[in-house]
Amino acid sequence: MALTFDIVVVGAGHAGCEAAAAAARLGSRVAMVTLDLRHVGRLSCNPAVGGLAKGHLVREIDALGGLMARVADASSIQFRRLNTRKGLAVQSSRAQVDIDVYPRKMRAVLDAIDGLTLIEGEVAALETRSGQVCGVVLGDGTALSCSAAILTTGTFLGGVLHCGAEQTVGGRVGDDAAHALSRSLGELGLRLGRLKTGTVPRLDGRTIDWDALEVQDDTYPDGRFSFAAPEEKLPQVDCHVVHTHEGTHELIRGALDRSPLFTGAISGRGPRYCPSIEDKVVRFPERERHLVFLEPEGLNTHRVYPNGLSTSLPVDVQEAMIRSLPGLGDAVILQPGYAVEYDFADPRDLGHDLQHRDVRGLYLAGQVNGTSGYEEAAAQGLIAGISAATGEAFHVERDEAYMGVLVDDLVSRGVGGEPYRMFPSRAEHRLLLREDNADRRLMPRGRALGLIDDATWARFEAKREAIERGRSALRDTLVKPLPEVREALEARGLGGLKKPSTAEELLRRPDATWTDVVAVAGMPELPADAAEQLEVDTKYAGYIDRAQRRAASARKMEHVSLPSDLDYRALTALSSEVRERLAEARPETLGQAARLPGITPAAVSVLAAVLAKRRAS
Repeated sequence: MALTFDIVVVGAGHAGCEAAAAAARLGSRVAMVTLDLRHVGRLSCNPAVGGLAKGHLVREIDALGGLMARVADASSIQFRRLNTRKGLAVQSSRAQVDIDVYPRKMRAVLDAIDGLTLIEGEVAALETRSGQVCGVVLGDGTALSCSAAILTTGTFLGGVLHCGAEQTVGGRVGDDAAHALSRSLGELGLRLGRLKTGTVPRLDGRTIDWDALEVQDDTYPDGRFSFAAPEEKLPQVDCHVVHTHEGTHELIRGALDRSPLFTGAISGRGPRYCPSIEDKVVRFPERERHLVFLEPEGLNTHRVYPNGLSTSLPVDVQEAMIRSLPGLGDAVILQPGYAVEYDFADPRDLGHDLQHRDVRGLYLAGQVNGTSGYEEAAAQGLIAGISAATGEAFHVERDEAYMGVLVDDLVSRGVGGEPYRMFPSRAEHRLLLREDNADRRLMPRGRALGLIDDATWARFEAKREAIERGRSALRDTLVKPLPEVREALEARGLGGLKKPSTAEELLRRPDATWTDVVAVAGMPELPADAAEQLEVDTKYAGYIDRAQRRAASARKMEHVSLPSDLDYRALTALSSEVRERLAEARPETLGQAARLPGITPAAVSVLAAVLAKRRAS
């Protein structure tokens, strides 16, 4: 049997869902193939969306018309703002979501998209003709003809699960692995490596002494990711906090000889910034305790996710470790923690559209590119889906979005032998890339593509108009040092006013808010989201202006293309190490070359001189 599509998406995780939805909504006939249709959009690890920098990605996905933010909002059972004691540039959102509701909502959204067909089966091989993808073959022999394939295989390529000495073939617990496809990719010449990730034991919440535990604070019940009109929220729940202690650490140290991480059973390297508990105990011996968040997995389940206790230790050690913690003396493990080792493809072989440079029509997105996290995967899936459907590279710049930083880091630097995770520190233009302005940065691009619906666009235009109306009022309103004005300012703890000032100057005071200025200066009321944007723009105007100038300077290098036939090894003015790095990476622009590890400003100057000489000759 043969079926014909424009695009076949392999995998139905977060990358696959975004890729398939975007491509189908842009007019392509899309098939999304998954091993088990019951697991579409499944939350394989923690039941949460967002986090540091990850919240930025979720909002950017939404601003471009993606799915994750709306589905997360519809299934959120707790919402928090992180880093609220720090500047706006690094504040992020995180939602605890219902582990059953999220995939159910995602499946409903996908089922409603015209041109998208979901198929249950295993993709065993890719077919190519003259270096171009022409189809995929399923394990039962079914052929799916296509001109593009998007691989979003997560941890399923060559997946092996580890729990103590026990090893099981699989991409996650309860699912098989994709070994045939891994072999097929190797035969096509893709550079494959091994990585490792892990998950925590799941606990029975009925066996936990909740009264002995600290409730997690700093929740934000009205919080949401999406810029679309708000919908009714699910009931909200509490998460709790507990800490490991020296007794817990002694148990772990005493069992390291049974841990596959330390016996050599696992060769793949795990995520540095989300290590297993045994990694933490070994790498940070000076730490007397480690934080663990007890997160309910949903409203209709007793399962609890102890975030911070990722492990592949044997089950008996996991039980002893869990029961050593306060409030968990009688806790029952419903599913042991485990590590999963899997194949990934070197992302340095991809362009910024996430298309493989040597196999036309082959796109890769998500953990198959060596990343970790639902949000990183979804962002890549959206970019790959748009690029495959339009036939043009959907290139997001580093000063335009966190997803631009993500993709550029992957294709320029690779993952460095460990799963890549997005952080605010990776974004050099992060003051420009705040969560609050993701719509202003990206929604016009999403609208131009046709991925933003009329209602969402109308909300955006109304917000933008309100911001401009408020900005004009700030500049045109003069506040005089009258007695009633001074009294109003002092009543709000803002100090006096010695000379006439504009409302804009008042708002620039560090402790002044838009609400204060409205009360004192008689400003017009604005919607909360517009007022927030206006306040940020006003207070940070000087910093933002400098950041924009730096971004403009950096972007100049991004527009200086490097010839594809440039022989770096012949550039004797460069050191042998620099020549080797450039020859391997084959950067597309001068800016991309400048960000490669080991490439000095002097080396960039040499490249610029070479380009100038080539243009002159």
